[in-house]
Order: sequence, then structure tokens, then C-alpha cells
Amino acid sequence: MVDLANTLRPDRPSGYRGRFAPSPSGPLHFGSLIAALASYLDAKHNHGQWLVRIEDIDPPREQAGASKSILTTLECFGLHWDEHVLYQSQQTAIYRQVLAELKQQQLSYYCQCTRADIKANGGIYLGHCRNLAQPEYHSAIRVKNSAAISQYQDLIQGRVSCHPELAKEDFIVFRRDGLFAYQLAVVVDDIYQGISHVIRGCDLLEPTARQLSFYQILQQPAPRYAHVPLAVTAQGYKLSKQNRAPAIDNNNPVPALFAALQFLGQQPPSELLSASVAEILAWATSHWSIAQVPKVTEITYPQGD
Repeated sequence: MVDLANTLRPDRPSGYRGRFAPSPSGPLHFGSLIAALASYLDAKHNHGQWLVRIEDIDPPREQAGASKSILTTLECFGLHWDEHVLYQSQQTAIYRQVLAELKQQQLSYYCQCTRADIKANGGIYLGHCRNLAQPEYHSAIRVKNSAAISQYQDLIQGRVSCHPELAKEDFIVFRRDGLFAYQLAVVVDDIYQGISHVIRGCDLLEPTARQLSFYQILQQPAPRYAHVPLAVTAQGYKLSKQNRAPAIDNNNPVPALFAALQFLGQQPPSELLSASVAEILAWATSHWSIAQVPKVTEITYPQGD
């Protein structure tokens, strides 16, 4: 059992606590706004706290000035956070403590398998290094996945079933290139911040199963998860920074807010198009219904609108 009570904050707050956790790889686009708005409204409708975390632990993917741009956009859209912004780059000491405790409890091991090795085995890691006592140098660190959760209940999508073989994989928590893996950082930070609800996009349906497995391995309570549909182009591409989705307009937030509410199935009245940002968010918070969010994984949305 990993002693996270001492490793992390022993005074973690309780109650509803949601969060929006973008990576600083570019400005916020309409797809980002959907996730941010849904997480904000669910927190505020339930009289909870809404936090913002910048997931800046992958420098090669980060864009200079993106963190500041993201926070500026959130403020322009009236999405004000309740506590200081947490930057994952400032959490490295905590991540190292968790890795040390996993090693001490024999819940992890070093792995030198490459992506090519795994691809040769059908794209699924089969535990090749688990009993080989590989050296630390130039190794990734994998967790012994004793939980192997492949199904879970989503607050929007209902029963989610993931690839059962992938769910059994001993997943990476520290990369060969010396960077902390997403699965480690996101779970440790959600525990650290006392996050009770995670509202985010359907591109993370599969990783959620691994995160639930990690919570079980760490013997920590997991948040409730809800995944909103992804906005995709007519060609089927997800609106994303990697696909060069256009940034939303900080100078004219009302149309994008209104469109995001429509996308989320909230049926905003047309008169809100002439309202202020504060008035739109007040209406949306009061009328928010997670049950009205479409129970699909993606919705076509014209890029550039």
C-alpha cells in the first residue's frame, strides 16, 4: 500500500471539486471550450469548487506563451477558477516521492521495451520486463497492474467498456526519455487537489480505465467521471491543437459560449445572444443538466464557425 496520506496533502478538502486541466500546447479552441464549460457548469451547479491545472510536463509539445494565453481566454469567457492555478511542472518532487513508494512496495519495475518491440507483439505490452530486473538507466517505469479495470460507469456515456487486453497492461508511469507519464501525473494531482468529479472529452475514455486501475492500486478513492462528446470536423478530425483548430475569439466570447451550450444539449434561449458573458453563465449554471448532454462520443462541428 502506498502511503499517499504522507506523500500528498494530508488536509485534502472535501465536497464537490472539479477541474479543467489543459496542456499548454496552443491556445484554447472550441473543443477546449466545451470541456472547460462543462466542467465549470457541473461544479457551479452543484455548489462546488472549480480548479484549473496546467499540464506542463511534456516540454517538447509545449508552445511558448500558451499557458498565459489559456488563462487569459478562460477569464475573457468568465470561467474564473477558485484556487491558485496548479502547474504540473512544480509537482516533480511529489511525483518522485510516489515513484519511490511504488518501488519500495514492489508495485513497479523498470522496462526497456521500445514501441517497436510492443508493436511487434500486436501493440499490447505483455509484461516482458516484469521479472527481468532491468537496470534503471534508459528504462521506463511500469506499474504492476493488479486491478486491470476494463469497465466503468460514466455519468454521461453510461457503461463504458474498454479493450480488455489493453486494460491488463502494466502501464508506464515514468518514460524512458526522463519525463513523468500522464497517467502518473494526472492521478497524483487529482488526489493532491481532492478532485471529486472529472468532466472532460471522450478522447480520454480509454485512459480513464487505467486511471481507475491506478487509484485501486494506490488504494485511494477515485473521482466520478463524465465524458462529453468531442467536436469533430466534417472529415472526422477532432478539433485539437495538433489539428490546428482555430483559437476562440477572446474579444467576442458570446457566440462561442452560446454555441458550446447548444453543443452540450442545454438549449439556451436565443435572447442570450444579446446578453453579457456573466448573464449567460448565470443562466447556464442555473439550468445546467448533465442528463441533457448527448450520450455520443463525437458530434460534427464546422471548423471555423
